[in-house]
Amino acid sequence: MKAVGRNDASVGIRDGRQVHRFARAGVIAGLLALPVALAGCGPAPWNNWGYETSSPTPTFTRQTVAPPVKNDLSSGSTQRDLQAGAVKATVDYWSTLSMDKWTADALKPISLSLITTVEPNDGQKVYLQRATMVAVPQSDTGDLAPLDPQVDAASVNPGYLVLSPYSYSQNFTVGPVPSNAISVTVQFTYDFLVQTTPTSNEYAKQTASDTLTIAIAQQ
Repeated sequence: MKAVGRNDASVGIRDGRQVHRFARAGVIAGLLALPVALAGCGPAPWNNWGYETSSPTPTFTRQTVAPPVKNDLSSGSTQRDLQAGAVKATVDYWSTLSMDKWTADALKPISLSLITTVEPNDGQKVYLQRATMVAVPQSDTGDLAPLDPQVDAASVNPGYLVLSPYSYSQNFTVGPVPSNAISVTVQFTYDFLVQTTPTSNEYAKQTASDTLTIAIAQQ
């Protein structure tokens, strides 16, 4: 009876090892057969994981923005210091018309106030003989035809006394400009006469120039 038991156990162990070997052989056979099965079903799925695909390149459209138009009176007024030989002139400019109403067809006033000093100051006087304004409108492509000059010539001889504390004030007007104008350049010229000595009737002429650029309000 004991011999029979040992034989049965040995047979059981041998049968278990054989089953284990058969199962392992079946798994290996299945793994070896997997590529064949995949090959028979079409391309491998990892070929579609994005390595060979391409997406459209985005395109960008650059928009050109026109730079703002220069405006020397954007704050309502401006002051300039001009030098003409021994004469230093300080000029204040402003407009009684707001900048949003500086349209092409409007009458556009410019006011100015001018006062001078002279160096060295030996007691000689400074006179303004003539003030001239020329307005030149500009479009996107360049200068347009200038407007007619406006001249204020002194009605007294030798001119208007402009040595501090005496000053000169005047109003000029920029007339209508072409509808395609985006700005106007206003050119000022001041002709001064300076006494050679405090008691002399001889004068030296000095000229100072200045330019303002003012934007035209678009309707």
